[in-house]
Amino acid sequence: MNHFRLFVLSLVALLILSGCGRGEVPGVTETAEKSPATVTPQSTATPTEAASETATSTPEPLQVRFAVIGDYGWSGTAEAEMADLVHSWEPDIILTVGDNNYPSGERATIDDNIGQYYHDYIYPYTGSYGEGADENRFFPTLGNHDFYSEEGQPYFDYFSLPGNERYYDFTWGPVHFFALNSGDLEPDGVGSKGIQAAWAQERVIASESAWQVVYFHYAPYSSGEDGPITWMRWPFAEWGGDVVFSGHYHAYERLLVGGIPYFVSASSGAGMYNFGSIVPESQFRYNADNGAILVNASETDMLVEFYNRVGEVVDVYQLIRP
Repeated sequence: MNHFRLFVLSLVALLILSGCGRGEVPGVTETAEKSPATVTPQSTATPTEAASETATSTPEPLQVRFAVIGDYGWSGTAEAEMADLVHSWEPDIILTVGDNNYPSGERATIDDNIGQYYHDYIYPYTGSYGEGADENRFFPTLGNHDFYSEEGQPYFDYFSLPGNERYYDFTWGPVHFFALNSGDLEPDGVGSKGIQAAWAQERVIASESAWQVVYFHYAPYSSGEDGPITWMRWPFAEWGGDVVFSGHYHAYERLLVGGIPYFVSASSGAGMYNFGSIVPESQFRYNADNGAILVNASETDMLVEFYNRVGEVVDVYQLIRP
């Protein structure tokens, strides 16, 4: 009896030892599945490559491509060629710095001067030159010629713009745009202490966009024969503005004021003017032909290019976000 028990115990011990030698635990059945926490994906990549496969990709910076045209609204060869050039850039949006409808801002001429060339950027478009845009991508400002008829009512009826339509703001990609009314008939004033200026100051300071772009008609700094319009010398740089676009004087000029660039882009369809006394802020001037501005802006930089009517790059200026 004792010999039999000894034999059984020896046999059990042998089985236990042989099982442990294969890495098995007695009484536990091993399955093919493992818990999710211990599953390791198979890869032939190096450790560095494997890490890059699982890392979250960084999205590309937001971008916007926009054109700036000014003093353009006179139906004819010059405007047609300028419109073809602007369309070739395929901008996301188009800004205007006034004088959209020559010579007198009349209801009878507004579609010929604007819609004929830019209807595909306007929403809602109610003119007779084809389909409009699915959303508005045309953001004008008032010029003095737009006010000569019915105190600008044809302009207000033709466009559907944000705010009170005389001055407004909107964002597109990394840029916050501020469209102002620089005409002296503006009921909220054009002085730096007026209601319109207070609105602009508050909005520019509060903006969280990468860039703040201000644009309007009358040039506050210009080397034009008639001189600058000083009532629009608002402290845009102090408020946080990055660039100012204006028109009125039929030429192109780049100036540096308070550490930020000012551009006069008023040659996109109307006849050219001569320069007068060159102001100290002026850095570059051109009046040999019609032209327009193309801007490419990301969250880190803004490239401003001026092209003449035949598509030649005349001036280039780049801003880099610190």
